[in-house]
Amino acid sequence: MQRKILIPALIMAAGVATVGGLAHAQQPGVTQNDAMVNVAQARISLAQAVATAEQHTGGRASRAELQNENRRLVYGVEVANGTTTMDVKVDATDGHVVSAQTDQADHDSGDRQEESDSD
Repeated sequence: MQRKILIPALIMAAGVATVGGLAHAQQPGVTQNDAMVNVAQARISLAQAVATAEQHTGGRASRAELQNENRRLVYGVEVANGTTTMDVKVDATDGHVVSAQTDQADHDSGDRQEESDSD
């Protein structure tokens, strides 16, 4: 139940922060930082990226962020589906899925936990 409330609340907070940041960044004499420039260049919203990633994997998003990877803006969305966690990259300009792969960090830490439990 708490998760059902958390994701929409995070998306709403990100939207409010984005709008406020863009309004502030467009004021004369304000120096823009890289994050604000990235947000201004993204053509799809965080909510759209999350929906795309969830639809692509059939899971539920647990985390999402806008990233600049090799001068390409992508949303990195972590999606949980059962016991599998996927890292999904969604292009921030056109909304298509760039990549989707199993989150190795989560997978590896789970293996270490199982090994320590058997000792």
